[in-house]
Amino acid sequence: MTLLSQRTKQIKEEAKRLGFLSCGISKADFLEEEAPRLEKWLKDGMHGEMLYMENHFDKRLDPRKLVDDAKSVISLLLNYYPSKQQAEGTYKISKYAYGKDYHQVIKTKLRELQDFISEKIGEVNGRAFVDSAPVLDKAWAAKSGLGWMGKHSNLLTQQVGSYYFIAELIVDLELEYDHAVTDHCGSCTACIDACPTQAIVQPYVVDGSRCISYLTIELKNEIPSSFRGQMDDWIFGCDVCQDVCPWNRFSKSHQTPLFDPNKELLSMSKKEWEEITEDVFKKVFKGSAVKRTKYSGLKRNINFLE
Repeated sequence: MTLLSQRTKQIKEEAKRLGFLSCGISKADFLEEEAPRLEKWLKDGMHGEMLYMENHFDKRLDPRKLVDDAKSVISLLLNYYPSKQQAEGTYKISKYAYGKDYHQVIKTKLRELQDFISEKIGEVNGRAFVDSAPVLDKAWAAKSGLGWMGKHSNLLTQQVGSYYFIAELIVDLELEYDHAVTDHCGSCTACIDACPTQAIVQPYVVDGSRCISYLTIELKNEIPSSFRGQMDDWIFGCDVCQDVCPWNRFSKSHQTPLFDPNKELLSMSKKEWEEITEDVFKKVFKGSAVKRTKYSGLKRNINFLE
């Protein structure tokens, strides 16, 4: 076994031990295919009020601008599919936000992986990324062979569907690189047909400014009245395009206790959501990603649906 193979194997085995679903590695290079797509998406205004998407265009496409002398992008998936879900007929929040904020949970695991690399391989310069910097997570995960980009623009894998977080370590260490897998969406249009706000404007293109996740989380102003009656009872995020995807029949419950929801969350009725106080909000969503929208934002979303 070559030194590259040995190091690559060690990293992938440690990622598995830390609880990651899978680990793929690609060469830290310029994302040629994604560049024109991102440029057009921004030009067409599909990022809505997410003006930060316009910043650091070059860094989004070239990891070597984020980490000096970067050689490899280590992409990792962490399952968040819950064993229990919210009661039927109530206001809904996206499954990824049931438990503790994923940023903190994954950052801890990434630090452990970085420490392992330094300990086993030596001084390696690198940075960890969890949805918090100009990195095209899904593009790197696809390039690393962890799945393909579905028509809903989420990463899909045949074995486990799409209910997982994506994170990266960009390092100045050369490793063995994986290859992209083929697209298995075929002629299926389930996600396009089911989107309540018709945000998937064509296969593989999502108008972010129409997406319920954007409207309930990223949008800071009032939700446009044109979306009334189209929100399908979602008050934080939306899982419709993933819920209807045939590949998610293979989703298995996560093994990360920190992602388990507060019991009150699963049983809350519409009336309880409508009467939620700031104290209850703080208690139920302590350390949760739902805190991003703040109590006032959640109330805005609920009021819009009443």
